[in-house]
Amino acid sequence: GDGAAAGSYGYTNSGYSVYEEENDRLTESLRTKVSAIKSLSIEIGTEVKNQNKMLSEMDNDFDSTGGLLGATMGRLRTLSRGSQTKLLCYMMLFSLFVFFVIYWIIKLR
Repeated sequence: GDGAAAGSYGYTNSGYSVYEEENDRLTESLRTKVSAIKSLSIEIGTEVKNQNKMLSEMDNDFDSTGGLLGATMGRLRTLSRGSQTKLLCYMMLFSLFVFFVIYWIIKLR
């Protein structure tokens, strides 16, 4: 009786040890995967911060460009409304005249 009980106890203890080793191996594997995920999430966070900084800089650049364009359009509107419209038309006609003269000179060659 005692030999059988001791034998079954040893078998159970041995099987339990196998399960413990398997659990330890799986735990270590899980620990490695968690560590990899942690480092990956840290890298993603760093990349997100860099991208946000770049987007903020681009937003500032677009705002300044928009302001510059707005000021230029305002000047063009002022120029087109004022008495300088006549001067602008004369300049365009003169430019066309010069273009045709140059074209005519090149064509004669």
